[in-house]
Amino acid sequence: MFSSLQTTNQRNKFRYLLLTSAVAIFLLIVLGGIVRVTESGGTCLDWPTCFGQWTPPAGWTLFNQGASLDYLHRLLTILVTPLILATAVIAWRRYPSERWVNRLLIIAVVLMVVQVVLGGAVALRSTAIGWNWMSTAHLGLSLLMLACLTVATVIVFYKNEITSDTTRLVYRSPFARLSLITLGALSLLLLSGAVVSGGQFATACTGWPLCNGSLIPGDYAGWVNLSHRLLVVLVSGLVVLLFIRAWRIQRTQPGILVASTAVGVLFFAQALMGARLVGGFPPYLLGLHGATAVATWVTLLIQVVLVGLVGRTREEEQAESKAVVGRKEFAKDLLMLTKPIVVLLLLVTTYAGMVIGGEAWPKLSLTFWTLLGGFLAAGGSGAINQYIDRFDDFKMQRTQKRPIPAGRLTPAEGLAFGVGVTLASFFIMVAFVNFLAALLTLAGIIYYVLLYSIFLKKTTVQNIVIGGGAGAIPPLVGWAAVTGSLNIPSLFLFAVVFMWTPPHFWALALVRQKDYARAGVPMLPVVRGEQETRWQIFIYTIELVVLTLILPLFGLGGSVYLIGASLLGVWLLFAAWKVWKQGGNKVAWKMYRYSSMYLLFLFAVLMVDALL
Repeated sequence: MFSSLQTTNQRNKFRYLLLTSAVAIFLLIVLGGIVRVTESGGTCLDWPTCFGQWTPPAGWTLFNQGASLDYLHRLLTILVTPLILATAVIAWRRYPSERWVNRLLIIAVVLMVVQVVLGGAVALRSTAIGWNWMSTAHLGLSLLMLACLTVATVIVFYKNEITSDTTRLVYRSPFARLSLITLGALSLLLLSGAVVSGGQFATACTGWPLCNGSLIPGDYAGWVNLSHRLLVVLVSGLVVLLFIRAWRIQRTQPGILVASTAVGVLFFAQALMGARLVGGFPPYLLGLHGATAVATWVTLLIQVVLVGLVGRTREEEQAESKAVVGRKEFAKDLLMLTKPIVVLLLLVTTYAGMVIGGEAWPKLSLTFWTLLGGFLAAGGSGAINQYIDRFDDFKMQRTQKRPIPAGRLTPAEGLAFGVGVTLASFFIMVAFVNFLAALLTLAGIIYYVLLYSIFLKKTTVQNIVIGGGAGAIPPLVGWAAVTGSLNIPSLFLFAVVFMWTPPHFWALALVRQKDYARAGVPMLPVVRGEQETRWQIFIYTIELVVLTLILPLFGLGGSVYLIGASLLGVWLLFAAWKVWKQGGNKVAWKMYRYSSMYLLFLFAVLMVDALL
């Protein structure tokens, strides 16, 4: 048994080593794209050193455009090369029978050697073939190397054992062929984009959609530019068709449906990032634009590999599509995945953060995009949470009628919907709000999905205490949306919601104690009993009220707020005192409802005070 466990651990380590190699190549391609677009390549006049040094010259900062970007690209190449080599050696020694993986890794190593040589030629701006075309070839080989690592990674994660040559990629259905065609078209689009972005091709067509006011370009450069535009239209249609078909005939395949949905969101998000770049080239947007383009291609490649591994037939997919017909409440079920009541409370704190931070009513357009991004982020996180909790929800009376445990939506649909809207939320925030608000939104998603739903919820009695940070991020998002920064007062908004969360949810846990026990969720009343939970609710409520009353000392609220917070605090303390002294589900349920209203009213008072 020890030997089996040791083998499993070794296999898992190899899987994550392979995943790390793929991610490293992805980052290398993205950084190379930034170097290319900013024309930083060749800033270091020699190669492989930079001005004869292995370290950056004194006076250069890490994020300066120019030689530092060129140097960082070379440094990452030096780090990635032995990583890929080590991965290939380990695969060959430990899993010699897994021919697919070994062949792919050998190809990746060979391509890496070729890439180093070609990269040196590009860095020195060799004109033997033309620098622009050499750079495009460099990108093409990089994508091929990333493809080898990605396919190998998907295979080793998909298979339970990495010991036999049983891997087969079978493409028998129309959907499989559509996936392959879309991948080929997208690959051509990426390469054509690399060609157009350099040299005379970028400015060959000044108008859109016409090229210099004409349907037919007058020169070779114009045809290259126009061909790229036509490819954009073609790939857009293919991506939309792939998305629609996936949601009809891949409803029971989580990996395929999630990847198809993500491809659709990422493809059009990349176009949105490109449109925003017209107004300038901020480093974060430039990097995100390139990263999104490559991420779209990688995600589609993953989808294609999964389709091949599953190997479904036309008949199997047609049988699944028949089940879609007649689902009248499909849109309603998707909305229920977002937990709209919970999201509404989060949006109130987001908007309050905007008003308090700006000390004025925010602009209507900024409000719309911030709240839309917040809704998608919180709602998508809720959908992913319902996918993670689908087995526990089936055991709990309170959640048995949710769309996934009730069977109205498949787990794949719930996960794909959640992933799609969370991705969309991040890009909406980047494009229409600001980068800090987008990063905070992403942090909230990761906090709730990974830290709380996966790692904390079923492992510790402190799940709600630590996990409360996810729900405390929205007011920071609102603050950052209007100010573009965070400060000490804004962090106190976070602290208020963070301290409010335990007594609020522990009150619900008292009412639903048997549900949580059946699902194996270690909520406080299940682990330590009702008496300890009631006492903790009272203690946390005291701490919360004290915190709200000292906010004016840190620049949040004045006399109006202090009066309102005092009255609300007395009300909530009385409700918590009754929970402690009287007990019973009826009192606990009132505490749960009152605490929701308390938070709404408290932020409303803060808003009024900020406006006055």
